[in-house]
Amino acid sequence: MTIAQTKTPVGEPIATGPTALDRYGKLQPPDLRYTPQVAEATAPIFEKVKHIIPAIEWPALAPTIHAINQLKKQRNAVILAHNYMTPDIYHGVADIVGDSLQLAIEATRTDAEVIVQCGVHFMAETSKILSPEKTVLIPDMRAGCSLAESITGADVRALRERNPGIPIITYVNTSADVKAECDICCTSSNALQVVESFGVDKVFLIPDKYLAANVGNKTDVEVLIWDGACEVHERFTAEELRDYRKIEPDVKIIAHPECPPEVVAEADFAGSTAHMIDWVKTRKPEKVMMVTECSMADNVASETPGVNYIRPCNLCPHMKRITLTKILDSLLEMKEEVVVDPAVADKARTAVERMINLKI
Repeated sequence: MTIAQTKTPVGEPIATGPTALDRYGKLQPPDLRYTPQVAEATAPIFEKVKHIIPAIEWPALAPTIHAINQLKKQRNAVILAHNYMTPDIYHGVADIVGDSLQLAIEATRTDAEVIVQCGVHFMAETSKILSPEKTVLIPDMRAGCSLAESITGADVRALRERNPGIPIITYVNTSADVKAECDICCTSSNALQVVESFGVDKVFLIPDKYLAANVGNKTDVEVLIWDGACEVHERFTAEELRDYRKIEPDVKIIAHPECPPEVVAEADFAGSTAHMIDWVKTRKPEKVMMVTECSMADNVASETPGVNYIRPCNLCPHMKRITLTKILDSLLEMKEEVVVDPAVADKARTAVERMINLKI
């Protein structure tokens, strides 16, 4: 979608909703005052988040939320928000929410020309891999990932040279370069099925050592590991969970499989972010503790009234680089664009599509 050009006297802006075009056709920053019109337009959003975001803070957030929601229409853009985004982003401006692969797949089904990835860099790469014809933006290029940065494509090539014939499965939480060197991708929800799909007695599951160990505990296949970990999930301990149970004996604890095996063993349920959300919505426990990045509990709370959340708060510093202001700047200035070398993207796409085609 292109923004219409209209002739106007030099120096006078062209009104286009919350933003304006200058005489060169460049979008100008919108008016970010909290007007009665903004209050009315954002009232349904505030209703979703009012138990998480104090009313006194809403006038500072609402104008930016409103501007983003108007501007993405002008840009023919879709905003993808990971489950770990803060509630103002997750409920305020996102068009599609979910885990990293789910977001990328859903993005291929939209007619949007621009994807704004509210997550971390490898997620934006995956969106570009699956939607090469679209412009993919990330509001902060510094939004990285300790797990993805624990391994490179060169590492995978060396691993294959030392271990010929052993299939290499990569978690989707890796760079395009790593995906391109692996046989197939997996998610935390289908890793066990992918491991067993090869019908062999030994595979590598990289780079998360805890996901690999947790999968290895459920199968007869020998799961070989790489020494990588998520800096959020590896900080949880079994002792910490036991202490919470002493304080709240009736709490249900659900954990992400990127946590250490002893943490998963202490939990009542372990699964991917999507499975954790579904578990809470289905079971509706009186009290629950989500052992994962703490913004997820904030986001799910609005959709599960009556459930009380015990929040062990481990924040992802990389995810938190993405803010409303940076999203607005990204759409205004069309930055930062994520580009993947076509040759790398083709090979990485093969690894992702092999997983998708397993239909598991």
